[in-house]
Amino acid sequence: MAQSGSKTVMPVLLAISLVHMLNDSMQAVVPALYPILEESLNLSMVQIGLIGFMLNMTSSVMQPVVGAYSDKRTLPNMLPFGMGLSLIGMVGLAFAPHFWMLLCAVVFIGLGSAIFHPEGSRVVYFAAGGKRGFAQSVYQVGGNAGSTLGPLMTALVFVHLGQIGAIWGTLFAGFAIAVLLGLLPWYKRKLKEWEMEKSRRSAASANGSTVMERMSHPRVKFAMGMLVFLVFARSWYHSGIGSFYQFYLKADYGLTTSQAQIPVFLFLAAGVLGTFFGGVLADRFGLKNMIVFSIAGASPLALLLPHLPLFWVYPVIAVLGFIILSGFSVSVVYAQFLMPANVGMASGLTTGLAFGMGAIGGVALGQAIDSFGISEVMFAASFFPLVGLFALLLPSDRQK
Repeated sequence: MAQSGSKTVMPVLLAISLVHMLNDSMQAVVPALYPILEESLNLSMVQIGLIGFMLNMTSSVMQPVVGAYSDKRTLPNMLPFGMGLSLIGMVGLAFAPHFWMLLCAVVFIGLGSAIFHPEGSRVVYFAAGGKRGFAQSVYQVGGNAGSTLGPLMTALVFVHLGQIGAIWGTLFAGFAIAVLLGLLPWYKRKLKEWEMEKSRRSAASANGSTVMERMSHPRVKFAMGMLVFLVFARSWYHSGIGSFYQFYLKADYGLTTSQAQIPVFLFLAAGVLGTFFGGVLADRFGLKNMIVFSIAGASPLALLLPHLPLFWVYPVIAVLGFIILSGFSVSVVYAQFLMPANVGMASGLTTGLAFGMGAIGGVALGQAIDSFGISEVMFAASFFPLVGLFALLLPSDRQK
């Protein structure tokens, strides 16, 4: 177990954050290709939603499974193995001649990500020391920075090279594998220490050494269920902006494909800053307070966004991205706080299963856009952050 008084291992933290950026950059290639694939393969919005669904379901639903398994068995070599699967997926994505081959390539990318995320979060847990919120934020900043590259890749690469431009993603995978191989000796040593500490804590568990261990089991289950639901709702809205807002900008504001990437990029880039500062502020003000602020606090801007003139879209969507993603890393730390003996599963449930459930939202939004129109659906999606008010029901993480 990570000790609150131990020192943060910054080289390891920065290295795993870099790999997180490379991993999520490969995932970002998929939605970045949507405008290109829509034209080259003549895809419908439902098919685009299905691509996002397959990516998120494979990369998300498998995360708690991998996390639960690795909580019981040490699997450090799974880190480079998962990245190898992503490399295969990137090759398939670049050369897929039709929709079904595209889905197969996306599955490989998703599985690679599913293997990486729980193990990556465990590396962060070991390297965090006493700065849990800060460490998780550094890690998530890497991932969000990778996701932010999607719109830039569309504007600078895919508009000019087309689908074949995805082959550049293999360089991301190769570099990530090299970094992970360098981290393995340290990680294996920490896993051995962790197993010994788990055995000692298991013997002393009857004494109830932490706040949540003294709480009743049903209350912990309720808190975990509510947290997954909140992340689920946030991922629906995030999917709407990340996948479909560019089509809304083209339809309602008359922007070109390249121009439509700018507001999406601002949303994601501001989210990177929000992710970092959210974790830092959570160490000071509490995990629950930041979760409430990040989801419910974004509601007014989300409701306002569909009604703004183009000039105001840029600053508002940037502030919106900062606020709503300020609770991204905090949710993972809160889940680990609820389940201190099952770090992998806790991370998988918040960054995995909840986002997999959110992937259903991508399919639903795509179907709704085909049926009712992009403007109507983006207006309806603006109400999603309101469910963040339920975060008030979460138990406090601060010891009374």
